[in-house]
Amino acid sequence: MKKIVVMGSGNGSNFQAIAEYIRNNGLPIEIVAMITDNPKAFIIERAKNLGIPARVLDYKAIGDKDLYNKMLLDLLNELGPDLVVLAGYMRILPPEIVKAFERRIVNIHPSLLPSFPGLHGIEQAWSYGVKVTGVTVHFVDEGVDTGPIIDQVPVRIEEGDTLETLEKKIHEAEHELYPRVIARILLGN
Repeated sequence: MKKIVVMGSGNGSNFQAIAEYIRNNGLPIEIVAMITDNPKAFIIERAKNLGIPARVLDYKAIGDKDLYNKMLLDLLNELGPDLVVLAGYMRILPPEIVKAFERRIVNIHPSLLPSFPGLHGIEQAWSYGVKVTGVTVHFVDEGVDTGPIIDQVPVRIEEGDTLETLEKKIHEAEHELYPRVIARILLGN
């Protein structure tokens, strides 16, 4: 059985899509924990509803970046995942975590990298006026959305789309792509 840890800071829709994909397909993958830095994030409720342990490392309450990063590394080492899955985790991982889990941390980004890295990829693509944007799954390195690309899927911006309809299409593409890529990385198919 392969073990993953999912890390998120917000709504958790990708987390839920991953958990449901694993369960619905009977995959030999266990989400051993969901870690969040935000004690008010809805992802905690999703974890409870899915029966997955939620671990909260409240960044603001800890108040010290180095201490937070040490606590996070200790927690990840304790959980021993085969893969760390970032799903809306809004902090940049420090080099010591990236090195400790090299090529075992994946992230999803709402654009076709290398275009529109960082925050607000959907809004950036929309403002720039591209006709095709998309979703990228990549390994995490020490940069911001600069790690090796694992897979991408394009999303067309159609006549009549709004920023809201584009966001919906991007999220649907994420929910399709991310679980399949995670399974492929862990199970080799």
